Amino acid sequence: MTQLLENFHFVQQSVAQAALDAGRDPATVRLLAVSKTFPAEDVQEVFLAGQKCFGENRVQELTEKGKVLSREIEWHLIGHLQQNKVRAALEFASWIHAVDTPELLHRIEAISAELSVHPKLLLEVNISGEESKFGLTPDAALELAKSLPADAPAPLTGLMTMAPLEAPEEQLHRIFGGLRQLRDRIQEIRGTALPELSMGMSGDYRVAIQEGATIVRIGTAIFGHRDYAHA
Repeated sequence: MTQLLENFHFVQQSVAQAALDAGRDPATVRLLAVSKTFPAEDVQEVFLAGQKCFGENRVQELTEKGKVLSREIEWHLIGHLQQNKVRAALEFASWIHAVDTPELLHRIEAISAELSVHPKLLLEVNISGEESKFGLTPDAALELAKSLPADAPAPLTGLMTMAPLEAPEEQLHRIFGGLRQLRDRIQEIRGTALPELSMGMSGDYRVAIQEGATIVRIGTAIFGHRDYAHA
């Protein structure tokens, strides 16, 4: 077995165990393998081992891999999306994790209607308040979610956030718990379910699962450290 597959199976087991430790059914936590900067061959190896959901940050890289890999792969675009790249993104992405402005939301909805596609959307919320991060404030996310009709072409299915790197556990609980509480509040106001919470990465997914994550975005622990100089 290659090191990549050893990593993958270890992460699979760790995510399932973290769910059990939190008193949850492992089936309620989806592992999203973040393959950004890694070659299509690596994605193919993990796909053949049973992983179906992969995350990419850039539309160009998503397109390149989507064209050569199995159409059975469920692609998630998890990086910042520019409005002029929405059409290209929707060719392969069935999930958009980082909807962070009303303008982007409306652009996705318009093109989804035109193309008769129904990507699942997550609002990116900057719970931590870091100036370096994209994302809506909690109040802005609430207002934007209230404005979107339940029958929109691209359904709003949940929220996404990122925690600061190497944040202490107490802060992680505050951030991830804050996203869950915001989701619950939006659900109550909208009267419709927002089942998905995309939160937690290689270094903090166990805390995210404790706080209710339904999607954990794990790249480094599976694929290894990235060489951004060649990204």
